[in-house]
Amino acid sequence: MNTMLQPTLTVAAQPFAFELPPGRTALVIIDMQRDFIEPGGFGAALGNDVTLLEAAIAPTRALLQAWRERGWPVVHTRESHAPDLHDCPPAKRDRAEPGTQPALRIGDPGPMGRLLVRGEPGNDIVPALAPLPDEVVIDKPGKGAFYGTALHEALQVRGVTHLVFAGVTTEVCVQTTMREANDRGYDSLLVDEATQSYFPEFKAATLAMITAQGGIVGWVASLSAVLAAVQQEA
Repeated sequence: MNTMLQPTLTVAAQPFAFELPPGRTALVIIDMQRDFIEPGGFGAALGNDVTLLEAAIAPTRALLQAWRERGWPVVHTRESHAPDLHDCPPAKRDRAEPGTQPALRIGDPGPMGRLLVRGEPGNDIVPALAPLPDEVVIDKPGKGAFYGTALHEALQVRGVTHLVFAGVTTEVCVQTTMREANDRGYDSLLVDEATQSYFPEFKAATLAMITAQGGIVGWVASLSAVLAAVQQEA
């Protein structure tokens, strides 16, 4: 089936309807890693309640299943660093409040291996969302998925023009990537239930920022609205 010729699907969204071209819209799942979502990882080392992020798993799984059933592009990202940490600047690794010393930093050994280091168990995406062999996996050294990676090239070669986002955390890596995508000409939609933060008030503020001023960064929609639109595909 030539998805390039399929009618555009319309998603009920904020600040107004999002037009979703079948086959040219990639699902981008940001950093659904054990290091952020499970106890013993980097998120917990920072003192966060990682259980707050678990709520994003099932909605993201529902999106993933919908995209896989239709053969649409899927991208997974992992915030990660080389074992020698050459791609982790001191400004990132050593960040801490004055007079404090975090229990663990990036690269330190933890219960799931070295924190945010490629190849370690904690760097893996949670099993419920594990990538398939034909899905794009981007290891990113920064908050945004376009910085220092080949994500833009991977999307271009697949003819992608629109992005649907899920993942964590809403206000950091998800929002940063959406802003990067906007600067590169992609129309982006964030699925409300499929993203979470360690700080619920930060998530709420981010959704407001994304959709402000006529969607200055992008769109936000509910999971049910996205799935309802996708199911209209011929």
